[in-house]
Amino acid sequence: MHAFDYDIAFSRNIGWVTQAEQQRLKAARVAIAGLGGVGGFHLLTLARLGIGGFHIADLDSFELANFNRQAGARVSTLQQHKAEVLARMARDINPEAEIRVYADGVTADNLSDFFTGVDLYVDGLDFFAFAAREMVFAHCARQGIPAITVAPLGMSAALLNFLPGCMAFEDYFQVAGKADLEKAIRFLVGLAPGLLHRHYLADRSRVDLKARKGPSTVMACQLCAGVAATEALKLLLGRGRVLAAPHGIQFDAYRNKLAHTWRPGGNRHPLSRLAIAIAKRQLGL
Repeated sequence: MHAFDYDIAFSRNIGWVTQAEQQRLKAARVAIAGLGGVGGFHLLTLARLGIGGFHIADLDSFELANFNRQAGARVSTLQQHKAEVLARMARDINPEAEIRVYADGVTADNLSDFFTGVDLYVDGLDFFAFAAREMVFAHCARQGIPAITVAPLGMSAALLNFLPGCMAFEDYFQVAGKADLEKAIRFLVGLAPGLLHRHYLADRSRVDLKARKGPSTVMACQLCAGVAATEALKLLLGRGRVLAAPHGIQFDAYRNKLAHTWRPGGNRHPLSRLAIAIAKRQLGL
């Protein structure tokens, strides 16, 4: 077995980052909640960027329905804990990485510990994990921790950054106190106001917000990881343009289109309110 050497392992990053910047990435600590669809790819992509510390959380184990999109889902990992599997995969990329695993997910009891010493949060929670997502983003806002969410919609990636001193998650999505189905609608509308993915859904019966089910693709998950890692690099190194909510970006690979949206007031914006009303009418609400 060859000895691991951090500088050699990540030397091909140099050029796009400087030697000094690579050392800053090595010293950085990123939290990721959710290691399924996008979260696993987030972790592995950031590990290959040379990030040196992670706090990762997930309470689920891999099952067959995860195989179409999740980085850690394999026959050999069936019924194994997602966070433990992804921690092993990340350590196989960088044995020196310090990885703290929260096997019960992020909870009110471990929330403070999960974010202690963290420079950045990257969201990997399941679309329907409303309570956990609200709790996590509210904590980031209170503690001044930059938070990135990139949603895999169709074959696209939809980016929103929630940064200290800028618009907060709740101010943008307006989900507090709403029923879960309305939260799903508001979250979907807010994530991608450009709706680039709506044109090519092949079987609409597979989208069932009431049953908390929807189709997914690995292409979208991998696109999201590339986008999130790029935003992470800019935030951690303090260079490059970073747009914060209510600005949003969606790139759709199927349609070869890019949308940059700006929704002052978030879901209070007239266009967003109209989209929410139409979605609720279609669902009979």
